[in-house]
Amino acid sequence: MDNYHLSPTSDGWELKKAGAERASKRAATKQELVSALADFFDGKTASVKIHKADGTLEEERTYPRSADPRRSKG
Repeated sequence: MDNYHLSPTSDGWELKKAGAERASKRAATKQELVSALADFFDGKTASVKIHKADGTLEEERTYPRSADPRRSKG
């Protein structure tokens, strides 16, 4: 499973694979990138750590959802 980070930059937001130098995808707003994640990861298995504007971690999502390792109720 590939790991990605959706993080703020000085001129918008970027989706970057862990360890990569260049961004995989960029957008002016966080919402624009979050909305594009499902299409971007179609056919791939990946984990995305979504950061807040201050750089702290907000949430982590797994694509596809069925690949999420946490199989707990609630």
